[in-house]
Amino acid sequence: MCCVLAAVIGVLVHVSVTRQTLEEARRDALSQLDTATRRYVAGEALRPGTAVDPADLPRSLRKIALSGKRGTELAERHGRPTMWAAGPADGGALAVPIDYSQASGSIKALDQAIVGSSAMAIGLTLLAGFFAVSRVTGRLHRTAQVARRISAGDLDARVGDPRTRRPLPAQDEVAAVSGALDELAGTLQDRLQSEQRFTADVAHELRTPLTGLHAAAELLPPGRPTQLVQDRVATLRRLTEDLLEISRLDADAERAEFDAHPLGRVAERAAHTGGLETEVRIVRDAMVETDARRLERVLGNLIANAHKHGARPVVVTVDGPRVTVRDHGRGFPDYLLERGPQRFRTETERSSGGPKGHGLGLTIAVGQARTLGAELRFQNAPDGGATAVLVLPATTGGPDGAHPDGGGRPGRSGEERAGQAVEDRG
Repeated sequence: MCCVLAAVIGVLVHVSVTRQTLEEARRDALSQLDTATRRYVAGEALRPGTAVDPADLPRSLRKIALSGKRGTELAERHGRPTMWAAGPADGGALAVPIDYSQASGSIKALDQAIVGSSAMAIGLTLLAGFFAVSRVTGRLHRTAQVARRISAGDLDARVGDPRTRRPLPAQDEVAAVSGALDELAGTLQDRLQSEQRFTADVAHELRTPLTGLHAAAELLPPGRPTQLVQDRVATLRRLTEDLLEISRLDADAERAEFDAHPLGRVAERAAHTGGLETEVRIVRDAMVETDARRLERVLGNLIANAHKHGARPVVVTVDGPRVTVRDHGRGFPDYLLERGPQRFRTETERSSGGPKGHGLGLTIAVGQARTLGAELRFQNAPDGGATAVLVLPATTGGPDGAHPDGGGRPGRSGEERAGQAVEDRG
């Protein structure tokens, strides 16, 4: 707006001064034409430059004079701007030239002054506006960065704008937004910490009576009722342990112990731990820097979820630092693909109509993967089935002696790998 205003004012000043100068020059030329006409009629000598039908008189002005009228016109004469005035005289055109160079130079000097002052005013305004606006936008960028950190899980992030300490009427809009964001983050952090403490306390308090209940259930006489009681007690114990693990993950209290491990061997151990019929395919083995216990926990939960909510066959594929767990059921539900696993929300087992779980397995898998610095993605295969892809960081290459095509660990022939697959499926 400042640039537009300066340009408009400059144009208006130029037009006004130019018009005023031209009008003065025209009046002066017509006045001198009146004097020359009187001298011409009286037969007196004309002043130098004044003549009848001069050769350099503009054609349009000559035509006006021959028609019996008077007129003026600005034109070039000998390379200099000249204001002409002409009128009728004995069938010819009596013309008076007036040098317009000084007036033209004044207008050019004025234009230069207008352009220079406008450029200076615009430059100073833009400079002041840049510093003023950059301070505001810089504060807004900091607020946006803190908001993104909070949304990423860093609840300790705060803007800390010192202007928020001022009384409310003295705060500007950016300070009000920053203060509201800090208050929101603080409230959210308090509520989440309260929820985490409550979950951890409940799970911790349940461990002792559940341990006693488990011991008492082992002393019951054999039979179907005893088996039902023992199964429910075991389920409660697993739920309690899962709640404790989630509370530690939420509090960021889990610390991984990294070491080099062959990924194929870890995947095989995880597939065999649950006693489930799982096929392991090692396309390309790799050594990875990871915590083997936590990695087995992640893969074990993914495999258990595939068996419980999917359909056989369940296949674990190792391809470099990438592990894929796939079943052949109806795939993950839409809410999980959109927002990720949610606690205590599960789908009824669609393949067999079995009971629901407590919905913490995938949540724990995501938390442990984050602790390992790995990426865990959930997707549905185009030809059906749910697919969980775990990508591990900091790979150090394949195991020593691995074949170039990554067909397996050293010393394992095709028959041995086929036998291993049969063992996995069994």
